[in-house]
Amino acid sequence: MQQYLEHSRKILSDRFSYYKPNRTGIDTISRFGHQTEYDLSEGFPLLTTKAVRIDSIIHELIWFLRGDTNIRYLVNNGVPIWNANAFQHYLRGQGRDKVLKPYSPEWKTELKDYIARIATDDAFAREHGNLGDVYGAKWRRWRTSDGKTIDQLGDVVEMLRRTPNSRRLVVSAWDPTEVSFTALPPCHILFHLNTRGNYLDLFLYQRSCDMFLGVPFNIASYAMLTQILAQQADLKPGLFVHSLGDAHFYCGAHERGALYGSNLDSLKARVSSVRERQGFLDVLNWVNQNAPKEGDDLKGQDHVTAILEQLAREPRELPRMHIARKPFDQLAFEDFALENYEPHPVIKRAMAV
Repeated sequence: MQQYLEHSRKILSDRFSYYKPNRTGIDTISRFGHQTEYDLSEGFPLLTTKAVRIDSIIHELIWFLRGDTNIRYLVNNGVPIWNANAFQHYLRGQGRDKVLKPYSPEWKTELKDYIARIATDDAFAREHGNLGDVYGAKWRRWRTSDGKTIDQLGDVVEMLRRTPNSRRLVVSAWDPTEVSFTALPPCHILFHLNTRGNYLDLFLYQRSCDMFLGVPFNIASYAMLTQILAQQADLKPGLFVHSLGDAHFYCGAHERGALYGSNLDSLKARVSSVRERQGFLDVLNWVNQNAPKEGDDLKGQDHVTAILEQLAREPRELPRMHIARKPFDQLAFEDFALENYEPHPVIKRAMAV
């Protein structure tokens, strides 16, 4: 996963990188535009410089493939990645999203209660657990203006079998008529498939890229999707090409975020000057010595310190992923098996919503 690490370093050192406040209230260091390629024959592209929860990635992909948009399946399988966005969507429906301050103790308490009700109350989950027409709905049930539905993913699988050389093997999640009504407008908005002899390649465009928490999940998820779709047409997984729009590291709020904004040139110079991996720990020490402490309600929102720690670690051998040959919408968690994954220890950070 050296490509991921090189891109991360670029965001923290490139002359086109910039400091950027945003809708979450947690500031970012961002860079616009980048592309990486992963040859899936070389191994499964799951980060080894920190432990990544593969169970969450598998369950989310199954959720997408089945066209599900209610978080109850995820909650009942211990997958928390959509909890905060679902809760904010619920608060907006009640007109309380501007009243209850995100990340506050009251917000965290109500979030915990909301998730508990999703898990145990059938009626509540049906009414308040749906995220709107997010990925699964768009992939499997795109609603047209005349009331019809389109199964984009099912259609693409059929095209792979019948007309594999088509240049129209595209699945889109971005619907301008729906983005205002979903819990979170899609970040990975379009993927395009290509056959190359006996190989299937997948190109993904992602508009918004949370580099520390989200992107490692996205890379692994779409690598699995490439493998699944290749098996549907008796092909081999080839290249996963990842094109990133706004790629960013969250750097904290208030004084913590402002420190990065006013010292970004110094951070860039320090990161650029690193020649050996251990040098990133010197940059990390400089940040820790100069940055104001994060508030109790915002702990873990600075991801820059986390990626600096990760950059100091030596990547390890990639694992292998085995997936059962079944119809894509019948896959279950037990059909996935990850082998030889020996990552460095986990690095925990909070998600901005």
